[in-house]
Amino acid sequence: MAKPLEILTLFREAVSKRASDIHLKPGRPPYLRIDGILQPAPEYEVLTDDDLDRALQVLLEGRSRDALEQHRVYDFAVSIEGLARFRINAYYQMGHLAMAVRVIPITVKTIRELNLPRKVEELAMEDHGLILVTGVAGTGKSTTLAAMIDHINHRKAVNIITIEDPIEYVIPEDRALISQREVGFDTTSFYAGLREALRQDPNVIMIGEMRDRETIETALIAAETGHLVISTLHTMDAKETINRIVSVFPASQQHQIRVQLAMVLKATISQRLVPRKDGQGRVPAVEIMVNNARVRDLILEPGRVGELTTVIAESYVPYGMQTFDQSLYYLWRRGLIDEETLYAYSTQPDILRLKVQGVTGGVEGDTWQYFDDLARKDQLRELEETGTEP
Repeated sequence: MAKPLEILTLFREAVSKRASDIHLKPGRPPYLRIDGILQPAPEYEVLTDDDLDRALQVLLEGRSRDALEQHRVYDFAVSIEGLARFRINAYYQMGHLAMAVRVIPITVKTIRELNLPRKVEELAMEDHGLILVTGVAGTGKSTTLAAMIDHINHRKAVNIITIEDPIEYVIPEDRALISQREVGFDTTSFYAGLREALRQDPNVIMIGEMRDRETIETALIAAETGHLVISTLHTMDAKETINRIVSVFPASQQHQIRVQLAMVLKATISQRLVPRKDGQGRVPAVEIMVNNARVRDLILEPGRVGELTTVIAESYVPYGMQTFDQSLYYLWRRGLIDEETLYAYSTQPDILRLKVQGVTGGVEGDTWQYFDDLARKDQLRELEETGTEP
């Protein structure tokens, strides 16, 4: 028999099932997104307007819902001690209250625990410049940002300011001083928070998202003046990231923005989540572009941004760059994904098939061997750490 909604019980069940998101709307049972797949929770009754109102009242914990009624949408977060943090977007659709909830683990995973490339650790230790983590919604950008900030936190005595909407991971201070500011509560906007951060003696500024021209412009200035700025964009890869930033500005400013971007950009980290072979969640496939002389030249010339993929593919040594296909190939060689997934998520599956069959060539040339060697090395290290026989 289906049971009525008890919102905190549902949250606990969602965590136990490794759900990344929860969706609530009248006329349907609760839905959970597990390993990227949206599915109903049939053990629950179909939700009513009253169910949603009661759930919101519990989650607001006595806070006013005036902002929701005024703007018809409201972002906030709640924590259940010892369990998880939940980012909630309450909104109206067709006049009825609904909610979308992102489940955020209570502990910040390390860069290695997330199976991100070692290059991400190196990039996090930069002293200044701009690092962009990109990908579509739900690809783990916020998780990667938190891992990078925590990596700095355990290694450098610096002042870190974050501007988030809302705060997702709460990061306990270690060597660093960390101020986490939430848009709507601690500052009025990303742009305002960033301007204010520049007067707060920061070494590192993390911006949850660069949503508008003013924020992007100020972020470039901050990176230019000796700060490390880390942020996200909803772009698929390095090429789209460069084009998106430039296109935000009027034509009269675009050359100047290209010059600034070419000077301050340290790297782009673009990621997609792909299903693991063992069925235990997903693992990131990651494109990394590191700014060097060749990349700067391509950023400066509008018609040549499309050549970035070739530069990335050829530059694992000495810069640590990698394409999505190289990343997928590494994950396959590690045994983390199966061959079907390798091809399904590939940018150029036909070329990847040839590589698997032992045929080399193309822009990547001999760099594939490095991913073979790295996968073998990491497999052996993992076996040693777990005490498993090869």
